[in-house]
Formats: sequence, C-alpha cells, structure tokens
Amino acid sequence: MESQIESSSNNQPVALVTGANQGVGFQIAKALADNGYLVYVGSRKLSNGEKAAAEIGGTAHAIQLDVTQQSTISAAVAHIEAASGRLDVLVNNAAVSHAGKPGRTLEETTEDGKASTASLEEVRTVWETNVFGVIAVTQATLPLLRKSKAARIVNVSSGLGSLTWITDPACWAKEHFGIVYAASKTALNAVTVAFAIELEKENIKVNAVSPGFTATALNNFQGTDTVEVGSREPIRVALETDGPTATFTGPEGPFPW
Repeated sequence: MESQIESSSNNQPVALVTGANQGVGFQIAKALADNGYLVYVGSRKLSNGEKAAAEIGGTAHAIQLDVTQQSTISAAVAHIEAASGRLDVLVNNAAVSHAGKPGRTLEETTEDGKASTASLEEVRTVWETNVFGVIAVTQATLPLLRKSKAARIVNVSSGLGSLTWITDPACWAKEHFGIVYAASKTALNAVTVAFAIELEKENIKVNAVSPGFTATALNNFQGTDTVEVGSREPIRVALETDGPTATFTGPEGPFPW
C-alpha cells in the first residue's frame, strides 16, 4: 500500500488528506508536513501519491485511497491505525467536477450540469466522490479521530455550494450553479453540518472551506487563483486546534450556508 514504513510518536500529530497527490490537496498535505504532522497522502493511484509524498519529504507517506471504494477506505484506515494509532486531522479534499470527456472547458461543464439536461449517470458519479465518499471516509476514520485530543475534520467545499450566495441577484457565479458539481457541494455542506452537530459533544470540530476560484484540474486550470492562494484557508482551518465548529469559510472570510 505504501512505499515505506512509518510510525508517529505520541506527540506528533497525524493527518490524512484525500486526493492529495495534486492541486489544493497537495498544498494542504505539504503545509501539514511542514508544521510537523505525519501526513498520509491519499491518492487513488498509489504511484501518484508516492511521487507527491517524495516531493513533500520526510513526514509524508503515500497511501492508496479511492473514496468511492470501501475496500480501499477500510485498508487505509487499518494501516493508519496500525502505524499511528490515531488521527488528529482528516481533510476530505478528493473531488471531481464532472464525469464526462476529459479536458472539457468550464463553459462546457457548466452547460452539461444544467438541471434540465444533466446526465443522471454523471450526477451519480460526481456525487459518489464529492458526497458519499466524504461520508464513507469520515465514518471509517471516526474511531481514530476519537483517540485525538483535538480532532478536526475539514471538508473542502466551494462557494458554489452556498445557496444563500448563489440565489443573491448580484451573485456573479449564478449561471454556474448546476446539479452535477455545484449541488454536490451544497450537499457536502449539509453533510458537514450534520457531522458537526453530532460530534460537537465529543469536541470534534467539523468545518467546510472553499479554496475560491482556484486553477486546478477540477476546472481545467481556468481558475483565477493559484493553488498556493486557494489552499491558505483550508490550511488555516486544518491547523487550528482550538477553533470553532460548523463554519463555512473562504479566502475572504465567512461564507453563508
């Protein structure tokens, strides 16, 4: 499953970042490692995770994890438990923007995401990663998170998931709200709130964060912000050991649900 054997001391915090072999996930994993965390770099394809972990260095370790496959989730959690014994931070970053032909422009994916014409198969495929995958990974890692003194779950969302913002007549992104990707992030926000409410009594913080309009593979690199800029807020929330719970924030501050 991984290229090297790792273990963490009782004092070294442990993190798992899904979809961490590129983009915002990679930047989050790198920042956590730079801040002394033992970081599991989750990647559907192990070789991609190994390449990313090698680039990050020392305390980063690749782990094969496809959030749509329960067998890989279970294997990853079993490995983390055996090697590290607990988990302090879970970053649910893995996401897909569409399930159609690779290389489609942002305009094409927006058109294909329209509620009246979207392929139900594509909706199911995208939601399998962006919504159900988050539920599956979070449920599987909860036993390990409960062993932490300051457990945090960070769900990488999108401003497009804010129903309050997207229905504002002045919202510039209104035309980009569809039922394939954008609505999956609305559902992710609901999942975030559900976990936050349930886990608050256990002092496990659960928050959603938008990286903003970041240039990544998700939008065929048509975003206006760099991954370094887009990853700042997710990194801040992931590193905040005594912060609030049930928040939704972005590069410019709080987002309305």
